[in-house]
Amino acid sequence: MRLGSFFLYTTLAAGFGLVALCSTTIAQEPGSGLTAVAELPEAPQPQFVVAEAEPLAQQPPAVQSQSTQQPAPNPTPATSPAAQGSSSSQTPAQQPGAEKGQRQKAGRPIAAPGIQTANISGTVTDVNGDLVPGATVVLDGSIPEDHRTIVANDNGLFEFDGLKTGIPYHITISAKGFVNWTSPDVILKPGQYEFLTDIKLMVAGGVTSVNVYSSTEQIAIQQVRLEEQQRVFGIIPNFYVVYDQNPAPLTVKLKFELARKAYTDPVTFLAVGFLAGIYQAAAIPNFVEGARGYGERYASIYVDGVADIYFGGAILPALLHQDPRYYYQGTGTKKSRALHAILSPFICKGDNGHMELNVSSIGGDLISGAISNAYYPQANRGTGLMFENDAITTASRMIDSLVQEFILRKLTPKAKNRQN
Repeated sequence: MRLGSFFLYTTLAAGFGLVALCSTTIAQEPGSGLTAVAELPEAPQPQFVVAEAEPLAQQPPAVQSQSTQQPAPNPTPATSPAAQGSSSSQTPAQQPGAEKGQRQKAGRPIAAPGIQTANISGTVTDVNGDLVPGATVVLDGSIPEDHRTIVANDNGLFEFDGLKTGIPYHITISAKGFVNWTSPDVILKPGQYEFLTDIKLMVAGGVTSVNVYSSTEQIAIQQVRLEEQQRVFGIIPNFYVVYDQNPAPLTVKLKFELARKAYTDPVTFLAVGFLAGIYQAAAIPNFVEGARGYGERYASIYVDGVADIYFGGAILPALLHQDPRYYYQGTGTKKSRALHAILSPFICKGDNGHMELNVSSIGGDLISGAISNAYYPQANRGTGLMFENDAITTASRMIDSLVQEFILRKLTPKAKNRQN
């Protein structure tokens, strides 16, 4: 299977194992800081009621003594226990304005439960289409609390998330040596992921007008930059999935860039190590045992994945003009979505926008399987075994697509609020 999905589930298994280990450790240490924080909200209220009730019943002599020594000519009626309990049981969280304070953190609004927010992002370029990293990007809304400022990253990319809907926002971008750029008002809908594609900074001095355009290649580059941020749980790479409604076709350079990004990601190396440990315990393939055997299994798993993703995800797609990514459907009946996912290993979208036989994926699996015959033990080689493994890979790819269609978008922070 493609390296992205191959290591996706391996890393997911490792992550769930780590969560289980952490849960066991915390359960064995009831005095830990995490346990104390979890119990704080429930403890104070019953203690306050007891503290107010006990002095009335247990200290009548002291009250009588004070009244004897200092009689009051006009005694004030005592407050009823019900009123005292009502007063003392009120916590700071119930005071007016507390809820509003909890919904703001460091000047950044936090959406109330059940309210769907929206995002604005974009890439800063000059009039020649060159990236402008380090530009200052300012967001302003209808009230001063909407004001935010960030700096574009090395790829000129910026993003504002958690935005309110139904109100006008505008973006102002400034960079040294360029004229400031201001967007028209943008009014967002719930769940909208607005990507600004017309950000062109003019060079300061002398230039009075420019033609603003956005080429297909520029749009593809911006979309790939977003895909490279897609990570399940914010950690595990999930680059080979398209959530955009009208994605631009990948250039040859972008196809190779996605492949390189996937097999050089640090999480990929951790996933390979985890899978090599499983193979070591099961004694498959038939390498020797011990540290040498673990190293051989690690290397074979990694080379398998690199060969598969390069041939099936870059070389063949570039030659055949096919898109190696999975196209998320997201709409329609569950049956139509399931059928779309199951057929994805056999049908893909061409660079011309038409559906085609997925020769790239099928051929990539066969080529990587044939290459593995060069370094696997003799007992794990052969044409019959290669086709058997290819059938298993195809079946796992179908399962991967079903999981992508119905589950993983909800677990991918950079994708779940994006409109498709």
